[in-house]
Amino acid sequence: MRSGEQPVVAVVEDDETIGRLLDRALRGNGYRSHWYRTGATGLAGARRERAEVVLLDLGLPDLDGVDLARRLRAELPGLLLVMLTARGDEIEIVTGLDAGADDYLVKPFSLTVLLARLRAHLRHRPVSGTGGPVTIADLTVDTAARRCIVAGVELTLRPKEYELLETLALNVGAAISREDLMAKVWDENWFGSTKTLDVTMASLRRRLQAAARHSARLPEVITLRGHGYRLDPPG
Repeated sequence: MRSGEQPVVAVVEDDETIGRLLDRALRGNGYRSHWYRTGATGLAGARRERAEVVLLDLGLPDLDGVDLARRLRAELPGLLLVMLTARGDEIEIVTGLDAGADDYLVKPFSLTVLLARLRAHLRHRPVSGTGGPVTIADLTVDTAARRCIVAGVELTLRPKEYELLETLALNVGAAISREDLMAKVWDENWFGSTKTLDVTMASLRRRLQAAARHSARLPEVITLRGHGYRLDPPG
C-alpha cells in the first residue's frame, strides 16, 4: 500500500443487499473495494488484486467460510481478515478466529462499527519496534524487520501473533495486563470482545511449543489469572 492510499478490500459476500451496501460504504470512505459473490471468485480476486483486507462471509454458497479463511491466511499472511457471520455461537466464532481471522462481526452489524474496527486495525499495522533485535535464549525477535527467528530458522507468524510476541519480548519478565495488550496490539480505544486476544495468544503458544519440540530453548508465555500475561525466559 502506497503512502496516503487506502488499502484494497475484498468483500466476499453472497447476499446481494449486504454486499452492495458494504461495497458502497467502503468506496464512500475511500477504500478500493471489490465485491465477490462466491468463495472461489473471492479467493481469486484477493490474489489478483493483492487485497490487504478481506471481509469474509462464513455462509457462502460454494466454499466453507472457515476453510476459505485458512486458505487466505496461508496465501496472504499479512492480510487483515474480518469474518462476517450470522452465527453468534461461540464455538463457531472461535473456530473462525483460530482459522486465521483477525476479528469478527455478527450480523446484523452497524456499518459505523465496521468502519471503526477497520480504522482501529489499520492504525496498528504494522506495530514496529525502534530498537535492535531482542534475543531470549534461542528466540530472536527482530523488531525492525518484523521477523521471528528460532535457533536460526525463521518462524512464520500471523501479524497479530507477531505483534503480541514483540510486545511480550520487549517487556520480558514483566506482567502485562489484558487491557494493555489490547491497547498496544489492537487499539487503545478498542470496544469489541477480547476473545480475539485469547485465540491469538493460544495460536502463538502452539507455534512456540511446536518450535520448542525441535530442541530449541524458548521463553514461555505465562497466563496471569485475572490480569494478563508474562513472557518468562526458559528455566
